[in-house]
Amino acid sequence: MAGPIVLGVDEEADDGPAVAWAESEAALRGAELRLLVASAGAVVDYARQAVDELAEVVRKRSPGVLAVSVEVSDADAREALVAAAETAQLLVVGARGSGGFPGLLVGSTSLHTAGTAGCPVVVVPDRGDADGERTGGVVVGVDAKDPDEAVLRFAFQAAERRELSLRAVHAWRYPLITQGRGMPPVYERGHVEAEQERTLAEVLAGWREDYPSVPVTFDSVKSGAAKPLVSLSAEADLVVVGRQGHRSGPLGRLGSVSLAVVQHASCPVAVVPVPS
Repeated sequence: MAGPIVLGVDEEADDGPAVAWAESEAALRGAELRLLVASAGAVVDYARQAVDELAEVVRKRSPGVLAVSVEVSDADAREALVAAAETAQLLVVGARGSGGFPGLLVGSTSLHTAGTAGCPVVVVPDRGDADGERTGGVVVGVDAKDPDEAVLRFAFQAAERRELSLRAVHAWRYPLITQGRGMPPVYERGHVEAEQERTLAEVLAGWREDYPSVPVTFDSVKSGAAKPLVSLSAEADLVVVGRQGHRSGPLGRLGSVSLAVVQHASCPVAVVPVPS
């Protein structure tokens, strides 16, 4: 898709981490950066002035390189962002709105957008890189038994575009029931672990051939899926997860794993829609 990178901004139009991330991504993709603010009533003129000023700041940082446009919508912020996703190649939103709960870093508008938008959504924490230099590259969650091509493609392209390494994480658990029996006996556990790792390596083999410039490592861990991804986000530049929850859920298809990662990760998180 050759659409714009759409950045959702609030009426204050702060020049924060989400702006910086969207700006760099648009430049790397050679795409238009569209600043979208949803406002109505008496504050619409204030919002337009603020976002126009932000657009000018961004243009001055990348003169002649980055095309920047502004859109002011009178719709609800959630509706405006989801509508913009119909023609955007990527949405970028800030994570502001913790509601005072420590560890829950993402507001309801960002969660709704990540759970319902028709294109990938990147949620950027407000604190940016203030917690230190990041060296973890791109981290992607992979279900080695049923890998999602859209998620892996996004992750490999992001790593290639930013000249970063890629770390694939496959989380698994021992089955409680195996062919009518309980958990595998101790002597079988090494075999199960080796099989999980082999499956993940096979999944990644073709992708490594398609993206030879991307250094790839992988981990097969006995764990819930969200925990290792959140842990790795402390040093990662970007975490990539798929969105495949139930449509009837409270946040669209934002399932339990992607929801936990978006809420607790300390780096930008890309939520990629998975075709059902």
